[in-house]
Amino acid sequence: MIRVLVVDDQTLVRQGIRSLLDLTDDIEVVGEADDGMSALAAIGEHAPDVVLLDLRMPRHDGIWTLSALRDRAGQSPPVLVLTTFDNDTLVLDAMRAGACGYLLKDVTLERLTKAIRVLAGGGTLISPSITDRLVRAVHRRRPPDDDGLPDIQRLTGRELEVLRLVAEGYSNREIARALFLAEGTVKNHVSTVLLKLGARDRTNAVLRALHAHVLD
Repeated sequence: MIRVLVVDDQTLVRQGIRSLLDLTDDIEVVGEADDGMSALAAIGEHAPDVVLLDLRMPRHDGIWTLSALRDRAGQSPPVLVLTTFDNDTLVLDAMRAGACGYLLKDVTLERLTKAIRVLAGGGTLISPSITDRLVRAVHRRRPPDDDGLPDIQRLTGRELEVLRLVAEGYSNREIARALFLAEGTVKNHVSTVLLKLGARDRTNAVLRALHAHVLD
């Protein structure tokens, strides 16, 4: 059973998400929180496998929460941002702060549960529309000085294919099917891409590739 914490300042939204996820057999909502500070406490209490996080909340918002989780000692659960937004820069800020996935609140239940399972399995998920926003946001902003890019090694054609599918939110299994490869081979390609880009995870790899115009 995948344990989920729902963080949103609107009670009706939290209850709606809980009701929808109750329809699944392998996902359980173990707690709720209405801002970042209560989210940190709930994570300590419930030890969720995945956190669903809204960005626009009073007091301690989503970006604050992501930054606080990133700075915590020990391993924090993966965070799936689930929000309504009209600001490309906010998307970039969330991914840079450590979000492992980003979906809009008008997402279908099937898409939401798939994303939760991907994150619980150690993957990342960014919808294609979000990738488009990231591309636009990255081209408008220079990376901060403290996040200097390494000398990126040249990616092979196959590695670029894998990276583009990662950027579109494909899981390793889906990439394997799309490229007619073994899943283990895809995992090896992803590991090599992370190494060449100097990235800590798949989301960070996409951001670094965008900054370096690798995905242009």
